[in-house]
Amino acid sequence: MRSAWTAEGGRPYASNWSRIHKMPHELPKAYEPGAIEARWAEYWVQEKLFHVETPAPGDPRPVFTLLLPPPNVTGRLHMGHMLNQTQMDIIVRWHRMRGYVALWLPGTDHAGIATQMMVERN
Repeated sequence: MRSAWTAEGGRPYASNWSRIHKMPHELPKAYEPGAIEARWAEYWVQEKLFHVETPAPGDPRPVFTLLLPPPNVTGRLHMGHMLNQTQMDIIVRWHRMRGYVALWLPGTDHAGIATQMMVERN
């Protein structure tokens, strides 16, 4: 295994790599989902990555379902939302890898009172 440090001068290999390999373009300051997500969404649909077969009667595999809340009604998303989505994704994938019939079901309301307040306010 290669050490994280070079023999000459103690410079990290990462620094040497960044000097030799230049980025082909500047990265945008903000994430631009339209440039990326449309292509991947089409691929996911073509490959049926969202599809979950209904288990046949007598199927011995256990079933795991997780309900995915809708977007925040206030429109203010924060790191807590990202953390929550990431954790749910990990849990569903982990169950699927363990042989479960796993379904991550979108659109269930987890904040009915907050939603009602926002609707009534407008």
